[in-house]
Amino acid sequence: MCRYAMSGPYKEIYACFNCRKSFKQVSPYDLSPEAAAGMEYKCPQCAEAMVNMGHDFQAPKQKDIKQWTKVITLYRHGVTYHNCGCGAGYRPADLRGVPDFLEMQAVGQRSEGEKLLYRLLN
Repeated sequence: MCRYAMSGPYKEIYACFNCRKSFKQVSPYDLSPEAAAGMEYKCPQCAEAMVNMGHDFQAPKQKDIKQWTKVITLYRHGVTYHNCGCGAGYRPADLRGVPDFLEMQAVGQRSEGEKLLYRLLN
């Protein structure tokens, strides 16, 4: 059973890549459409815009530059931690695993012809 579907409003986790911090914020889905349209979540420390990483994001320690680099790289490739509470799925544990993970993600999005061409070329 999906835990987020069964009970009250859950706050989403927003990350500031500049400060390497995360903050829980009210979900835009729990606001009226008018209020949600005008919402912009800014970092309380540096006032830069934060990004919505989803309910299940667990921020690395602020000093762990490699893990933050991994999180930023995944985010730039569209990988976040949004889900219904059943788990965000596999994410690489360290920065070394990111290229292989992104390649696996890309393979899943290729057409059958692109997959065949990739197998022939590699």
